[in-house]
Amino acid sequence: MENVTSLIEFTLSGFSEILDYKLTFFCLTLLFYCVIIMVNVVVIVIITMDRNLHEPMYIFLCSLCVNGLFGTAGFYPKFLLDLLSHHQVISYTGCIIQIFVIYSSLCIDICLLLVMAYDRYVAICRPLEYHSVMTRQRVAQLVSFSWLAPLGLISAGLISSFRLRLCGSHIQKLYCATWLVVKLSCAPTSRMTSAIPTNVVAYVTILFYIFLGIFIVCTYVQLIRSCLVSLENRGKFIRTCIPHLMALFNVVIAALFDVMFMRYGSSDLPQSLQNFLSTEMIIVPPIANPVMYGITLTKIRNKILPSCLKR
Repeated sequence: MENVTSLIEFTLSGFSEILDYKLTFFCLTLLFYCVIIMVNVVVIVIITMDRNLHEPMYIFLCSLCVNGLFGTAGFYPKFLLDLLSHHQVISYTGCIIQIFVIYSSLCIDICLLLVMAYDRYVAICRPLEYHSVMTRQRVAQLVSFSWLAPLGLISAGLISSFRLRLCGSHIQKLYCATWLVVKLSCAPTSRMTSAIPTNVVAYVTILFYIFLGIFIVCTYVQLIRSCLVSLENRGKFIRTCIPHLMALFNVVIAALFDVMFMRYGSSDLPQSLQNFLSTEMIIVPPIANPVMYGITLTKIRNKILPSCLKR
């Protein structure tokens, strides 16, 4: 049994069923990645260039799109290279970076959707206080929290996980994931799951996101109560909260698919289904978020449609 520091690379074993069609997958993936980049960049540029859109809701949306580009950069370039390669491997350092980027992006998405829910609560339930509460300083603090908290939690998880001694190098996935690396540990499963540093970080992370979930639920309870007594608030809710709920649903379902399948999924499932369950969080939210908000938010839609009509 060799120490983890002597491990040079991991083998990604999730490509078994797609290598026979790798050229087709390469073209489709490249096209899809270009579309993701295009739609996110369009929303970012529109919000950045138009001073009328320098409002909290649009700043949070801009940050959400930046995070979409950040997260997909951790998967698509490497995946495209693997499709063209004869050997699907990733270096030890590359695996750490990939985990950090992909899972930080997922957690940042959840935090940004949390602050967007808070923004909608203040706008609809406390409209007279909105500008005094959502100041530039408060918005900067919320955006900073949405990025720094997940980056810190994921970093702590990686430090504790990658200190384990590993006795394997095959990762049954298209990309690296912390739990799959932990499962390669030389220690028996019973001892591996009781590793104090790894468990402490895991429990802190779980409690953190449970708290965020409770906060979002409480926020929407207040929003729904406000909508029941005011027709104007109901209109605001439909225009701005429905896309937020759809985005939140996409991210949470994608995260649950990935986490539950890694921990409790069966290896007897077809590899194609395993690949879909593990990549749904990288495929759907990065393109769904800018498209949904671009269609439903009037100010952004009015900026996009004239440009499209001119062309």
